[in-house]
Amino acid sequence: MSRLPSRGASPGGWGKPPPVEREPLYTRIYAVVRLIPPGQVATYGQVAEIVGGCTARMVGYAMAACPDDVPWQRVVNAQGKVSPRADHWGAEVQRQRLIEEGIEFDADYRMDLARVRWRGPEREWLIEHGYPLPEERGLPSDDEQLRLF
Repeated sequence: MSRLPSRGASPGGWGKPPPVEREPLYTRIYAVVRLIPPGQVATYGQVAEIVGGCTARMVGYAMAACPDDVPWQRVVNAQGKVSPRADHWGAEVQRQRLIEEGIEFDADYRMDLARVRWRGPEREWLIEHGYPLPEERGLPSDDEQLRLF
């Protein structure tokens, strides 16, 4: 008779899929994050929305496990802040990397998301790589969005 693993006993920790099941999703997350240009950021939720089928928390897990060629520092929380880490230095490293890319923080360590938030991948990239289009995610299509300029 097999027993279900206890709360902390699963290989990836409670609530995380085992590593074999994470790989395809993580690969998709990393592909999106690699598109974020220097000097711009995306939120965990924004990346999750683009990838589809995952949550902001899952994007956070992916960023914690990402390879060196993924610009993890460009993924921030919805408040425009660097999320705290178990080790304080990780957040400081992230903030410093963003400053080096030209992102400014206010006295509360918040960035102006309206100014530095990435718009997301081009529609053609989404189609070519099999990601859901905005209208498939319940968002207005590019043609229906208000143009500011």
